[in-house]
Amino acid sequence: MQAEPITSELLQLLLESSSPEAYLSRVELPARSLASYAGELLKDRGMGRSEVIRAAGLNPTFGYQIFQGTRKAGRDNAIMLAFGLKCTLRETQRLLRLAGVSELWCKVRRDAIIMYCIDCGYTRAQCDDELYRLGEKTLITEERR
Repeated sequence: MQAEPITSELLQLLLESSSPEAYLSRVELPARSLASYAGELLKDRGMGRSEVIRAAGLNPTFGYQIFQGTRKAGRDNAIMLAFGLKCTLRETQRLLRLAGVSELWCKVRRDAIIMYCIDCGYTRAQCDDELYRLGEKTLITEERR
């Protein structure tokens, strides 16, 4: 995966710039999408789309459309995709940003459980078990079954 500029460094350059145009002329911002990032993670891990979609618990058609960039993933679907891709917490947060949804936040009970599960390397199914056990809405809901 290609190295991405460090956000704090980019922020410093932006704040030191005389205008937005001056900043934009100095830096090359990566044009990333959820589909391209997911594709990079797939390649880095040597995984196949079908393997990830199955592990994530996503509808196969919908999962392939996310990888192709023709469908947007909502927050829970993006989290499920992160589990399928075996993302770290940092990768999960980036994946959520690229999906255009809010990141996980440890001040929210359900998010804290999900963050713990990601950090411990749980599968999506194991995370759902923890969410259910602790009285929170699972990632796979009745309408997704």
